[in-house]
Amino acid sequence: MALVRWNPWQEINTLQRQLNRLFDEDMLPSAFVERGLSRVPAAELEETENAINLKLEVPGIEAKDLDIQVTDKAVYISGERRSETQTEEKGVIKSEFQYGKFERIIPLRTRIKNTKVSAEYKDGILHLTLPKVEEEKNKVVKVNLAPAG
Repeated sequence: MALVRWNPWQEINTLQRQLNRLFDEDMLPSAFVERGLSRVPAAELEETENAINLKLEVPGIEAKDLDIQVTDKAVYISGERRSETQTEEKGVIKSEFQYGKFERIIPLRTRIKNTKVSAEYKDGILHLTLPKVEEEKNKVVKVNLAPAG
């Protein structure tokens, strides 16, 4: 029997490669599907001087099936893609569509006026315009030191 020298660093490298494969973009959606987890909509944020523009990709979902709630520091969106039940006498139906509920919370870096949010939903893309709260200007305060004693 031959002795093999054990290298613990090789074990760590193997683990690192496996973790990298798990989080690889090509594998991530299939891993979620296999585990029965619903996908969250992809988001795109653009910050301008006066507002934050948020786009969410929610294809195949009707506007009535979306719930959007906005606080001054975050956007909460949830919805459900409902399956259309089909029955066929002969044949097999295979579907790669994902059905079910989803929810996503998107934290915002700056405070917004959540009472002035506007929304538009077209072609599976939800556009939210989130106007910013006017920041209070930094105030300089003079501190007087009293002599000790």
